[in-house]
Amino acid sequence: MPSANQVFDYIIVGAGPAGSVLANRLSADPRHNVLLLEAGGKDNYPWIHIPVGYLYCIGNPRTDWCFKTEAQAGLQGRSLSYPRGKVLGGSSSINGMIYMRGQASDYDRWAAQGNTGWAWNDVLPLFKRSQKHFAGNSDVHGSDGEWRVEQQRYSWPILDAFREAAAQSAIESVSDFNTGDNQGCGYFQVNQRRGVRWNASKAFLRPVLKRPNLTVLTDVQVDKVLLSQGRATHVKARWQGADHAFTARREIVLCAGAIGSPGILQRSGIGPRPLLESLGITVQHELPGVGGNLQDHLQLRLIFKLTKARTLNQVANSLWGKVGMALRYAYDRSGPLAMAPSQLGAFVKSDPDQPSANLQYHVQPLSLERFGEPLHTFPAFTASVCNLRPKSRGRVDIRSANPDDAPLIDPNYLSHPDDLKVAADAIRLTRRIVASPALQVFSPEEYLPGKALQTEQELYEAASRIGTTIFHPVGTCRMGQDAHAVVDAELRVHGVAGLRVADASIMPDIVSGNTCSPTLMIGEKAAQLILATPFHTQEQEAGVSRAPATPVA
Repeated sequence: MPSANQVFDYIIVGAGPAGSVLANRLSADPRHNVLLLEAGGKDNYPWIHIPVGYLYCIGNPRTDWCFKTEAQAGLQGRSLSYPRGKVLGGSSSINGMIYMRGQASDYDRWAAQGNTGWAWNDVLPLFKRSQKHFAGNSDVHGSDGEWRVEQQRYSWPILDAFREAAAQSAIESVSDFNTGDNQGCGYFQVNQRRGVRWNASKAFLRPVLKRPNLTVLTDVQVDKVLLSQGRATHVKARWQGADHAFTARREIVLCAGAIGSPGILQRSGIGPRPLLESLGITVQHELPGVGGNLQDHLQLRLIFKLTKARTLNQVANSLWGKVGMALRYAYDRSGPLAMAPSQLGAFVKSDPDQPSANLQYHVQPLSLERFGEPLHTFPAFTASVCNLRPKSRGRVDIRSANPDDAPLIDPNYLSHPDDLKVAADAIRLTRRIVASPALQVFSPEEYLPGKALQTEQELYEAASRIGTTIFHPVGTCRMGQDAHAVVDAELRVHGVAGLRVADASIMPDIVSGNTCSPTLMIGEKAAQLILATPFHTQEQEAGVSRAPATPVA
């Protein structure tokens, strides 16, 4: 435990994927004294580790912050649940475990916007460094790292049939989505270790907790960063029922995610002046882009009833089915309990004019009205499809200066007309795939949104009715060089020395796929950038010596 006058070289706020890998890398040098602060608790809830347990972690206040969005005009006034991990490992402890990098063009586009060092050829070695891939080392994969990537241990005939139907619809079958071009249909690779979830805590924190120069504290509610003469020097937080100001000699790194990091900056007086002044917060440094540029993947969950098919719906709603699942999992860590929520995926173009695949499918041998609710009693599968590069933009802002108050989250879904067009095209494409011969033995019948909806306007209405988040918020502390950028290409907050942000919030544009592993890569990049900065340079900028200082009260 930290002593009353202890000073740390680096303070990391948030123990999600980026914060976990950053704490590991910085503390690998015994000269660095590192403090990692996590607002949630320990990742010792059993359902975190059993893969199908995501059904019991999302919407559970023990593991999820249980945020809600503002009512969305584009979703018929609905407010959506907005899951975010509330334990060590962050959202890697409650997500779908899919290992996905996105497309090479995503990162090349970041670099083309002036973010030097972020092109695909720059970040690929970082992906490989942390990876422990089941197939070993290759040009695109690594096997010497900590982030386990394995093949799934269970399959369903209905998913094999969907993959064949996709092939009949001119969507090529592929074996690996992570080579830089993910177009095609195949089974996702997952972050598991022999049928058990492999989160960022297991990968990067547990193996190094005995390092004397690494301190990890949980249940720490961070309020703000304190500045001294324009430099970030302390983190003000509540821990064990008392207020603390933890002191950083060199740098503070926010890794609290696309929802948490902009909130900490805003409470620190770093953000849009009108917002801060309206909440009575003194403006320490005006940065209008903090909290803006929110992007997310909106999924359309098309559900098809089946006949002559076995799905998780029947198995999970049967006493004997539950017993069988438990016995199978206890025996060899396989069966339905070892399932990732989405086993089969596809990346396709919504229309031929798209430069690369702009739709992602998550195909599931189950159906339910919404996550957190029971599975349907009838056999069915879900073909969830999302627009990978939405043009709609939203915001995340604090509601008050009180860190206990939930943030205002407004994704502004389907506010751009192009997103409506892509949604309608996605529904039509899904219907074409399901109508292919390979699936007809199961007699699929469209349950949602309903086959009667056919016109363009009806499909727009369908998208607004069934659309829901796939939990990929990014972009709220955007990397760039313009007036609305929050961090530069080295992840340093513009105009504030000693402060960086390293999480999904720095993405200028959302990646074309799941966001967990790209966020982990951002943590690797942050470590690379920080370790490339000589100690003496940081200390000269800070105006401090190696001697411990007394933290403020």
